[in-house]
Amino acid sequence: MDKIAVLIPCYNEEKTIAKVVADAKSALPEAAIYVYDNNSTDRTVELAAAAGAVIRYEYMQGKGNVIRRMFREIDAECYIMVDGDDTYPMTNARELVDKVLVHNADMVVGDRLSSTYFTENKRPFHNFGNSIVRGSINHLFHCNIKDIMTGYRAFSYQFVKTFPVMSKGFEIETEMTIHAVFNNMQVENVIIDYRDRPEGSESKLNTYSDGIKVLNVIARLFRVYKPLRFFTTVSVLLILISVGFFIPVLMEYLHTGLVLRFPTLFVCGFVALAAIQSFFSGLILENIAQKDRKDFEMYLNRVHDEECKKIK
Repeated sequence: MDKIAVLIPCYNEEKTIAKVVADAKSALPEAAIYVYDNNSTDRTVELAAAAGAVIRYEYMQGKGNVIRRMFREIDAECYIMVDGDDTYPMTNARELVDKVLVHNADMVVGDRLSSTYFTENKRPFHNFGNSIVRGSINHLFHCNIKDIMTGYRAFSYQFVKTFPVMSKGFEIETEMTIHAVFNNMQVENVIIDYRDRPEGSESKLNTYSDGIKVLNVIARLFRVYKPLRFFTTVSVLLILISVGFFIPVLMEYLHTGLVLRFPTLFVCGFVALAAIQSFFSGLILENIAQKDRKDFEMYLNRVHDEECKKIK
């Protein structure tokens, strides 16, 4: 079991990977450096190996798939995950490690948005999207995460071994954040510098399609983790629709004593029934979610015991 493992997911990063590995070795000389290649077609693997990294492979395309493989295969007391594009300086790595090993944090977020991100990042829609995602999650889950989409994080053994990876692509960072917040894990923020990709290095993130995927993940996880609030919101919307259609029918009845639009009245009734069904579905799913949370706490205890045995 490694004391510290640096995990670097990579896809065609030949221009920067050697520097990232060298910086990681300099910042954390006692750490094991793992580069997980995701079907690169350039010299990424060759250069990473020459720089001293341990090379491993994930053949299913997508960052989420790579992280699933990394978390499954590597055992460490502290994990540092960093992108291979050299946008995150490793000078903050020791601070992130100490938050896990000394302060018992389960996840440490490398916060770009409080430092140089908005000036360094040359893609304005990325800046806007990061702000929207951060605001949405902090509002929906009542937390104060400074940077949701950062690829620079540190994790405890317990987080890594209890995190169910469901996403396949770049929306994985959002999923990590919500998992930690919902399960009452200790999350810390560390302000880091951010620099834009060097010339010739291309981003794998598609601003629009990946942005839509992230928003879909937020909606899905909100429904899964906060079912009562989600389905109550749906119920209220359905009630408003029902009342909106019912008011003209009621006004006609008060003036004429006749119901002139029976189809509209029937629609109002069915929409109101759907609203009631939505609310009670939320109640049932909320009870199931509470039980799952209790089961997770018991599972967390077992993982902690497993970690202690491996350290000994």
